[in-house]
This record gives sequence, structure tokens and C-alpha cells, in this order.
Amino acid sequence: MTAIELARKIRNRERCVGYWVVLDAPIATERLARLGYDYVALDAQHGLIGHSGLLAGLMAVDAGGRSVGLVRVESGEAAVIGRALDFGAGGVIVPLVDTAEDAARAVSAARYPGPAGGRRSYGPMRSMLRIGPTPAEADESVLVLAMIETPEGLANIEAICATPGLDGVYVGPSDLCLAVGGRFPNDPEVADAFEAALVRVSRAAEEAGIAAGIHNPSGELAARRLAEGYTFATVASDLVHLEQAAAAHLKAAKGE
Repeated sequence: MTAIELARKIRNRERCVGYWVVLDAPIATERLARLGYDYVALDAQHGLIGHSGLLAGLMAVDAGGRSVGLVRVESGEAAVIGRALDFGAGGVIVPLVDTAEDAARAVSAARYPGPAGGRRSYGPMRSMLRIGPTPAEADESVLVLAMIETPEGLANIEAICATPGLDGVYVGPSDLCLAVGGRFPNDPEVADAFEAALVRVSRAAEEAGIAAGIHNPSGELAARRLAEGYTFATVASDLVHLEQAAAAHLKAAKGE
């Protein structure tokens, strides 16, 4: 899978499944990128990954050979988005997008000046080996996904989805649960409001003709969300699965 192939699939609203990485462990990331996920997303916001780890992680995804590396950047600042793309990310997932203006700034930061009307500074020190290298080619290959996870983002979802150049929206379910009044992620008392919010997001994306993605704790829930209208879904994370697998083996070893 190349960046342009993933970009076309996402933009065409074809089903894609990805994996989430929070650990600065390039060898593990490389193995994950060999499994056949469409993309592997590196979490630079909440993950335990610094700048050098982000670069190493993206190189590991490329070495795996079957996935495209995406980055959940730490903010929507132009320099932050540009750095992730220069490192070789095939796209950015931008957190805390509250308005269409926020989404437009993210799109602008990811596109070069010219027909795309962006303001990305040209300096693709590594990305030019995989993406582009001309600005027009890079713009065509790079995805911009806006996270919907706040009360404001949900309230403005239709306007956000209508942002020119935005490729998709991406639900952060823990924060969205809090946004609809939950006391904690997965709060059962707001389950109906949360599900209604998910429907609103997916419908807004469909009406705008862009992709709708969501994070999931398991492959089973990812399959359910895809069946409900989401077009791409991410599964769990390396840290979560490491702990789950270790706990299960410990339980088995003790005969419990």
C-alpha cells in the first residue's frame, strides 16, 4: 500500500482498517506494519513517542511494507503538521477540531501553495523519498483528517465536513463520550447520546462525501462501526494489546 493508494481509498469512502501505536518501539511497529492493516497510526499527542521516535516509527512502517504511516499530531499548528509530513507521514489526524475554521487551517498547513491554496513550507527531507516529490504529487497523496471529540466539534460537524480539502473526520470515542456528558469514557449513562452522536458524525460525512473514521478497542467493535456507516476504523493500540496478551498468559500459566 502506498500513500496515494491509501489516500484514494479513504477519499472514495472505501473500507479501511488501521492499527494504533503509542510506544516508541520501531521493531514492534515494523512487525505490526507487516500484518496487512491499511495504515498504522502513530500517536504523537497522547503516545509515548518523541520527535526521533516519530521518525523511526514512520521508517519502521515503511520497512514493514504493507501499511501507510499516519500521525495523530499533537495539535493543529502548522509547524507540527508540517514536521509530521516532512518525516514521511501519509496523512495527519488533527485533534481538537472545534470549527470549520480549525479544519481549514489544518488543511492549509498540509497543502503546498499553488492550486491547493496551502501554506505548507517546502522541506520534505525524508518524505520526498516516498511521497511526491513535487508539491502537486504530495498534495494528492497526503490525507487530512479532523478529529471530532469536543462539544463544539460535534455541534459544528456539518460545517466541518463541508470544509474544502478535508479528506475525512475521525471520532475520538473517549473524548466524545465526555463531550456528550459522560463522567468517564464508556459511561453507560450517556450510551444513547453517544450513539446518536456517532450517527450524526457518520451521516454528516456521508452527506459531504468525505470519509468517516473512528477509534475502537477491538476488531469486533471496528467491524460493527464499519457496518453502521463508518468508512475506516482503527483498532486498539500496541500497549493495550501487550498488556492484554501478557495478562492472559499469566492467567493461563497459573491455571486460573
